[in-house]
Amino acid sequence: QVQLVESGGGLVQAGGSLRLSCAASGTFFRVNTMRWYRQAPGKQRELVATITSGGSTNYADSVKGRFTISRDNAKNTVYLQMPSLKPEDTAVYYCNAQVLSGIAYVEVWGQGTLVTVSS
Repeated sequence: QVQLVESGGGLVQAGGSLRLSCAASGTFFRVNTMRWYRQAPGKQRELVATITSGGSTNYADSVKGRFTISRDNAKNTVYLQMPSLKPEDTAVYYCNAQVLSGIAYVEVWGQGTLVTVSS
């Protein structure tokens, strides 16, 4: 059983910053690509940022140049640094990972962490 546990969400004023963390735990061999998604009220879930096991990154246009995704492979943890937050960044942020468990990769989701940016 593999779990992703997120932390770091909260309430912040516009222009402030937050750092989200997501740690994989349980029984598995390795963690491959990790991603952050977000879902704002009344909207579809959207992909925010991606990082491969080798460290290659990709970002949604809405956060490119502002947010930074990184990972610590030794800790099986992915981070999302979010400076200069805007009210439109308000959403529940979800961590997603491809995890090698047994003989196949499985997709695992975290429970979500709420980020609220006030104007």
